[in-house]
Amino acid sequence: MGETGRFGWLPAAAATAVAAAVAVTAGLWLAHAHAAGTTANDLDQLLSAVLKRAGFTGTIESQLPARLGRPVDPRLADLGRVLFFDSLPALRNDNSCAGCHAPATGLGDSQSIAIGIQSNEVVGRHRTGPRNQRRTPTVVNTAFYPNLMWNGRFSAPSANPFDNSQGFVFPFPEGVTRFPPLDPVVTHLLIAQAHLPPTELVEVAGFTGTRGTLGPRFDGFDDGLGGTVPPPDASGSRNEPIRQAVLARLNGNAHYRLRFGELFPAVHAGAPIDFTMFARAIAEFEFSLVRANAPIDRFARGDHTAMNAAEKRGALVFFGKGRCVSCHAVAGPSNEMFSDFRMHGIGVPQIAPRFGVGLGNVVFDGPGEDEDFGLEQITGDASDRYKFRTSPLRNVALQPAFFHNGAYTRLEDAVRHHLDVLASARGYDPRRAGVSEDLQRVGPIEPVLAFVDPLLARPIMLSRPEFEDLVRFVRDGLLDHRAGPRELCALIPDVLPSGRPPLKFQGCHGGR
Repeated sequence: MGETGRFGWLPAAAATAVAAAVAVTAGLWLAHAHAAGTTANDLDQLLSAVLKRAGFTGTIESQLPARLGRPVDPRLADLGRVLFFDSLPALRNDNSCAGCHAPATGLGDSQSIAIGIQSNEVVGRHRTGPRNQRRTPTVVNTAFYPNLMWNGRFSAPSANPFDNSQGFVFPFPEGVTRFPPLDPVVTHLLIAQAHLPPTELVEVAGFTGTRGTLGPRFDGFDDGLGGTVPPPDASGSRNEPIRQAVLARLNGNAHYRLRFGELFPAVHAGAPIDFTMFARAIAEFEFSLVRANAPIDRFARGDHTAMNAAEKRGALVFFGKGRCVSCHAVAGPSNEMFSDFRMHGIGVPQIAPRFGVGLGNVVFDGPGEDEDFGLEQITGDASDRYKFRTSPLRNVALQPAFFHNGAYTRLEDAVRHHLDVLASARGYDPRRAGVSEDLQRVGPIEPVLAFVDPLLARPIMLSRPEFEDLVRFVRDGLLDHRAGPRELCALIPDVLPSGRPPLKFQGCHGGR
């Protein structure tokens, strides 16, 4: 963890003290909450005090305009919405952002491990095609995330995604120079991040035209379909050439030029659409997707009827005996997202597709190509092996799978894993866990367990009622129903500026 603890905005010693104080206090109060004679008012007072001590206010959603320095622009957000659902920015022509960020599952993955290009163009449980490497995270509430992706490889050094005073840090080739400090246009981490998805070969760009350049194992993925991926530029990367190819498509489409021209005077005057415009539109759409008004938020603001008794008791377990808040933090740079946004090894069982056409298009780590080294892939530091970012828990009930690889498909199993990591990992059965048949190849577990965070090295003992209450809190107390299928499926455009049909969205009305 370096020089800071799990509460990254505090020195390690102070952070440990805060976590311990919250846990001890909540634990003592939880014993009273389960005691005979405890009234509803007692429970409300206990939870209110715990939330206050943890620094949770329930007001994070209302802070968005102030943090942005302006209201969300509905017209720019709507342009981002149609781009999000359109396959025109995808050189392979068979996927879009929404292909992996499914409306029926909270704009997160419909799969345990994502399927990008060469899919059957279905979004939902019946999506088929070659697997990528990890599960696609949700884009809901990402406006408040100080880093993005399972290995945190896109980050704000300030630990504040709204603050570009130190620029934004990305891997090669963007590095620290593509989005420098105080850039007048790329002012938020999401604007920077939106430059990257179109460049991903396995997600949207495809392999057409790459034969003979990536190694013979990848030649079979060059099926000649879709647009041709341009060769690398002088940096040795294809990222910028791909972006320019996407811009050629947008600038060659009269409907998109009209839409961009309505919002960007330079385009209206005849200048070409540039990629920062594309990225700003996508980011603005994501700003419009803040859904952080769950029962726990309303309770913290004073509506004690927003949660039922089981959810309240579960919250006390979460902040107390269960020690969940030690990593699923709420204060400081966590922005009440229930994540410390740090990297931890938590002993998640390793599952991996086999590599090959129609199977998987990413070579996994390890001698058996059935491991995911996580953060080590970015840092090159062997001590970072198997570490992944703490998953934010808001709206987690909408996920069909859990952890970076979707190794568990039931929330109860994911929670149970945290409580006894060693037993859960060693007893893991992918069939019983509910993962798809093509993901039932299990990698070695003992090397993973050697890197387990000390916080989870020993079992956390909960009674059955405490466990059930904890699950109810995580499932229901953190769910904003505006992130459900009814609202998010309504975002699917009937008509796209490109003239292309949207993908087929399962779980949405009419199969959309």
